[in-house]
Amino acid sequence: MSTKSTHFNTTAETSTTIGTSPWKLLGTLIAPYKGLAALTLLTLLCDIVGMLYIPTELSALINAAVTNHDVAALTSHGIRMLIAALLGSGGCIVSYWFASRLAARIGRDLRMAVYKHSLEFSGSDFNRFGTGSMITRTLSDANVVQQTFLMCFTMMFPVPVTCIASVVLAFSTDAAMGWILLAVIAVSLIVSAIAVKISAPIFVVMQNFIDGINARLRESITGVRVIRAFGKETYERARMTKAFEDYASRAIRVNLIFAVTDCTTFFLMNAVESLVMWAGANRVGIHAMQIGSISALIEYAMLIMFFMMMAQFAMLEIPRALACLERSAEVINQKPTIADGLSKTVSFGQTDEVARFDHASLRFDDADEDTLQDLCFSLRRGQTTAIIGNTGSGKSTIAKMLLRFSDVTGGHLTFGDADIRDLPQAELRSHIAYVPQKAWLFSGTIAENLRFGDEHADDACLWHAIDVAQGAFVHELEDGLDTPVAQGGTNFSGGQRQRLAIARALTRHADLYIFDDSFSALDYKTDAALRHALKDELAHAAVLIVAQRVSTIRNADQIIVLSDGCIVGLGTHDELMRTCQTYKDISDSQTRGGEQNV
Repeated sequence: MSTKSTHFNTTAETSTTIGTSPWKLLGTLIAPYKGLAALTLLTLLCDIVGMLYIPTELSALINAAVTNHDVAALTSHGIRMLIAALLGSGGCIVSYWFASRLAARIGRDLRMAVYKHSLEFSGSDFNRFGTGSMITRTLSDANVVQQTFLMCFTMMFPVPVTCIASVVLAFSTDAAMGWILLAVIAVSLIVSAIAVKISAPIFVVMQNFIDGINARLRESITGVRVIRAFGKETYERARMTKAFEDYASRAIRVNLIFAVTDCTTFFLMNAVESLVMWAGANRVGIHAMQIGSISALIEYAMLIMFFMMMAQFAMLEIPRALACLERSAEVINQKPTIADGLSKTVSFGQTDEVARFDHASLRFDDADEDTLQDLCFSLRRGQTTAIIGNTGSGKSTIAKMLLRFSDVTGGHLTFGDADIRDLPQAELRSHIAYVPQKAWLFSGTIAENLRFGDEHADDACLWHAIDVAQGAFVHELEDGLDTPVAQGGTNFSGGQRQRLAIARALTRHADLYIFDDSFSALDYKTDAALRHALKDELAHAAVLIVAQRVSTIRNADQIIVLSDGCIVGLGTHDELMRTCQTYKDISDSQTRGGEQNV
């Protein structure tokens, strides 16, 4: 039996492969496990056959005891009942084991499909859903689908088989009793259909509520210090209380539906038992059937009612599961705005030019005008290019264009000898080392975080990267490279996180190193020492520094000055001080603010 996960096509063509239908998505999830599904159904059938055979033998046993007291016949029927019980019990245990494995794999594959596809999203794609919603769709929604699938397999599949077999056996015993069982089935189906119809829209709304609560709770927890600083605990508490109360009110409605359905089902079970006993007694009284048959018919009726009741629980979960599948399909069917190109490798030829902006522009989908306009400059090996400008001028956006987090919408951006849009994203990024504005670290150890740059890097390489990044503090840690890192790196200061993020980038032998405002948390002395160390370390590559401080970039080979998405100055520090008023204003303001040029 294969344990391999199904491999979803998570490219831009996914939507045409899977479609928007939750049923089609479910079929795609089940397809790799047809054999396991067949085994599950087969073992469930053994369970059902065993349960249905016991009442038949019980009827024969009672009739034999009443009529002739045949000990041999009683023993024979008892042994058959024992065998049927063993068959049913064994089938029940094995079928539940198979069904659990099947449901777990489907849940795993759904989670992986949503997660893998989300990794291909650009920023705008991800913003369409939101962080809280993506977490819900990846975890909570998949769990609902997994549990509902398990319930449907183990609780709903036995219903039609049990109903058909019981009715056939009842008609073979007595036609009148067969019609009674048919009436019982019809009433049970009507009750279940009404419950599902009422609950379906409530479940859909509840799942959307979970999204909202997750987003609001994440926001509140992340910004708890701001909330406390401004004394807004009461306000935030009121917001969360309202959200929880709204969810609770809908949960109460759902629980009420369950309660009414349960009570109705138990009433029907008692009513059916009484009806069968009354009708059976009458039939025995007129010698139309034997007394043992009453026991068999009661058992058939109770089995039908039991499985119908269990099926109701599963049926009530189906609308919720379908809503979750629909939400998962929305993510899987979302065509990434940035698709992989056709070229397979990056080639630089004989030139030292790593990347070139050729009248490149960028306009976001929801914008009326270009965010970046007519960019013209090159990034060369052995050169450091710096970008500076006022807040909102588009500095970090240029770095994101090089990583294809956002794609050029006008002009050209080449990497090596190819247009960047023609390169596979993974291939492109394998040639780039990136240090983001916010130095994010992952839970684990320092070594595990640094090996994000190069998973094969040995300890000597990691220590070298740390030393270049001015991470002397790591040497002072008791566990060194094995020091635990909290999620986000919160057990380190801002400056320490930045230096570890820089060291992570340095472990990769890249053609382009991008430092996106990566020195802002460093003191001026450390900043100067780091820049000096990087000059020799990265002499083989092109370096792009996005910075706020003039002191960080004054020694760059070329400095690009941005204003409102346009290049208003390009040259060295001395040249720009003479020719670019925007740059001079930035420099003067920082000098007046007390910055010392180091």
